[in-house]
Amino acid sequence: MCVVGYNQSLNKCIPQQAGTIILTNARMRILVTNDDGIYSPGIAALAKVALRFGEVQVVAPDVEQSSMGHAITASRPLSYKKSPITFEGLDAYRVNGTPADCVALGTHLWAKTDVVLSGINMGLNLGNSMWHSGTLAAAKQAVLLGMKGIAISTPAGKTEPDFDKLAPFVEKALAAVIENPHLNLININLPADPIGLQWTRQSVRLYDGKIVPGIDPMGRKHYWFTVIPLEPAEEGTDRYAVENGYVSITPLRLDLTHEGELTKALQTQPVS
Repeated sequence: MCVVGYNQSLNKCIPQQAGTIILTNARMRILVTNDDGIYSPGIAALAKVALRFGEVQVVAPDVEQSSMGHAITASRPLSYKKSPITFEGLDAYRVNGTPADCVALGTHLWAKTDVVLSGINMGLNLGNSMWHSGTLAAAKQAVLLGMKGIAISTPAGKTEPDFDKLAPFVEKALAAVIENPHLNLININLPADPIGLQWTRQSVRLYDGKIVPGIDPMGRKHYWFTVIPLEPAEEGTDRYAVENGYVSITPLRLDLTHEGELTKALQTQPVS
């Protein structure tokens, strides 16, 4: 498995070198969003790192939208307001919609956006969780609109992540992908204590749906839905990298077509 340095392509592993990150397009326009909401400390941490790469605008949901997936708002109009908090002196805006809504509206209002950064999410988005991740959906929406989309996540536990400790690894991961013209959709996951970076593929393993019953303060039954993995992570995947202390960088694509099965179907079951 290839450990990446500051400059990386999918076809060549470059040893990590000491020194300053050099960007060829230092004034790229970057929209920062998330699914945890405008008040999440993760988006503040990401905006701070993003400023090292170009101009930054912050547009995020006004309330938490975790696990919203790629939902868009079509039954009512969207609106935005200036946030009462700022990020590194930047004005920020909150939207009454989903992460995908924030990207659509934000890039409409802030023309010529080059890159959308989504995160830093409070909770990993590995393997099958990509399907319902609002964080990744914001990055996917960027790609659908013709921009690069990068999702960034880290574990959330009883204590808040140490974003100052993670910042150098966020910067290195972004430097590896943000100007690579061959990478449009990227999913990045950081362990709590990173020791390096690795290119990975998505871990596609079976999960077991788990329902956790409870009682609310009014004595009414309610249920929490969660999942537990049924199989260990395989080497080379995002889950395996994070479990072993590495930041995982996973190139993704929007095309879900199973090319192998399509080819077999065309050969054995032609339709007219």
